[in-house]
Amino acid sequence: MGKDVEVRATFTDGVDQGRLQYEPPKLLFRGAQRRVFTGEGLAGLKAEGDDLLLADGSRFHLGAKAAESWAKAILNPKGRLDKIGVKPGMRVGLINVADDDLVAELAARNAAPVADLRDLDLLFYGADSAAELDGLPDLIPTLADRGALWIASRKGKAATLKDVEVMAAAKALGLVDNKVVGFSDTLTALRFTRRRP
Repeated sequence: MGKDVEVRATFTDGVDQGRLQYEPPKLLFRGAQRRVFTGEGLAGLKAEGDDLLLADGSRFHLGAKAAESWAKAILNPKGRLDKIGVKPGMRVGLINVADDDLVAELAARNAAPVADLRDLDLLFYGADSAAELDGLPDLIPTLADRGALWIASRKGKAATLKDVEVMAAAKALGLVDNKVVGFSDTLTALRFTRRRP
């Protein structure tokens, strides 16, 4: 999940007020003018006093603590497994998710997918149709008490399900959505857990 805040910004062509958003790998400013910073545009970025300062002189007034936090997040972006909360030794299941890179990442973190889908800490389920969402009731019992279900769906123009449809199907089963991540270049994922009393 990225960062998002209302800020005052100073550019070489003047001052502006707007929303600053960081969604790796982009830093986006939406004010009177939309500005996008990526790759080389973020090289040399640093926190300076209360400001997040880019190499081109662009300044975003965030306050000292926030500027430091933003600089750290941008210069040291979290990998996918960190974003989705995978820790070594977790029991992880994959259903309808064909992602060899994910399998390799999980194995490297000592959380390789298990064949025995019981007592899972994390279950990744690919769903791109209403029929696949109909399978959710069978998945909930596979989760450990504090386990999480990640539902991954195509994003952008290729999407065949809307996030609101996924959320409605999961919430109807007593699940609570609590995180969304860009799972890959083509997939977005929503995280659900059981509702706590």
